[in-house]
Amino acid sequence: MTPPARPIQVAIVDDYDVVVVGVANMLEPYRERVVVAELDTNKPLVDEVDVALYDSFAQPESDHDEVRTLIDNPRAHKVVIYTWNFHPDLLDMARELGVDGYLSKALSARELVAALEAVHSGETVINEPSTRTIRTTAGDWPGRSEGLSDREAEILALITQGKNNAEVAALTYLSPNTVKSYIRGLYRKIDVESRTQAVLWGVRHGFMPDHRRIDHWRGGP
Repeated sequence: MTPPARPIQVAIVDDYDVVVVGVANMLEPYRERVVVAELDTNKPLVDEVDVALYDSFAQPESDHDEVRTLIDNPRAHKVVIYTWNFHPDLLDMARELGVDGYLSKALSARELVAALEAVHSGETVINEPSTRTIRTTAGDWPGRSEGLSDREAEILALITQGKNNAEVAALTYLSPNTVKSYIRGLYRKIDVESRTQAVLWGVRHGFMPDHRRIDHWRGGP
């Protein structure tokens, strides 16, 4: 596929600074093809962009109004969901909503850029990871430096937001027992013994959602 004549302008949307900045850093080596126009954490999209990339870390998935609101925003010409979660119900809902892309976080930066270019050219790209896909360490998330996996960090973020286990399971499309298993594992890693201690740890270590916009990332438009 021939790259577009000008770089694609992308907005990255998530509730956490460290997540959106991590994705922006992934794309930085390809700025002749993709330029990050703005990073949004709990803020509405302001710039007119070719693609709004919705990172699902600790956010509602495609079965919630947040994605529909982004799709209805005339400033976002295309909307792409960037996620680990390929539950069939979520894929069906994404298709019903009319998202332009549903991309796996297992993609390398080069593959992500190529997928965004394909979306920009008018394709609907559903990049479902194979069962043999090795999870990469691209991007960033709260607690990564403390040894938490991306999924453990997401669950701790939801707990820090005040979600109970049933709500966490519903939001992540994991079984209640799987959620409990992740919680036990992250408790060990952060050396806490109770939910209250975990929430306090989360508050101290950046697991509360951010509320700001980073305009014109590194000289972007």
